Amino acid sequence: MARVYLLPSLLGDAAPIDSIAPATLTVIRRLEHFVVETPKAARRYLKAAGVTLTNPNLSVKVLNEHTRERDIEPLLSPIQRGQDLGIMTDAGCPGIADPGARLVRIAHERGIPVTPMVGPSAILLALMASGLEGQRFAFHGYLPVDAHAKGQAIKSIEAQSRRFKQTQIFIEAPYRNRRMFDALIAHCSPGTLLSIATNLTLPDEAIGTLSIERWRSAPVPNIERRPTVFLLLASANASDVSESRDFASRRRP
Repeated sequence: MARVYLLPSLLGDAAPIDSIAPATLTVIRRLEHFVVETPKAARRYLKAAGVTLTNPNLSVKVLNEHTRERDIEPLLSPIQRGQDLGIMTDAGCPGIADPGARLVRIAHERGIPVTPMVGPSAILLALMASGLEGQRFAFHGYLPVDAHAKGQAIKSIEAQSRRFKQTQIFIEAPYRNRRMFDALIAHCSPGTLLSIATNLTLPDEAIGTLSIERWRSAPVPNIERRPTVFLLLASANASDVSESRDFASRRRP
């Protein structure tokens, strides 16, 4: 039976194609039907993966936050013809902070096999590199944009972290990263640990974990307009994580 493949994509245009597992690339190269978040980004990735974009049988359909519910199930039509289908997001793993989950749910309801493929997830990579609690964690997606609501949300997830000893993970639109950083500095307790992971898998990747108290006296991280994952863990002891070097100076070898 034809199946749905969940195909992780690069975390940025400058990311090396070898950050995608060879088995995933093999599947991408043989598929002809794709459901994607943004066609331009998808075609750029498919070309880098070795797909011939001039193939007359290549089909790239869109599923994004604006797609109407009634238009989602028809995206599975290749399956009905016995042809496999690939789902991709703009960056990282489909179905995670991504509208592709809506199509995957329908596939399960219709009894269509779903196969997740190996590839980069900014959320898990950031958690791995943070040094924070890795057995109990929660992902909150985007926090509110409004300054007051954002402050309340930060206080709430910090309290949740303290209560459950749980790492809290969230993201922000890259052009609002500095405002997020400033809000965390303003609203979190001095002993709370904050990890910032930016441009993961890219040549200028940078990751740092410090207490809020230490971040207040450290250089402002270079995160504006760069994809970034924020993680916090409420703690009264900032020495739980070893000192990070200057965030701006950290680079991949």
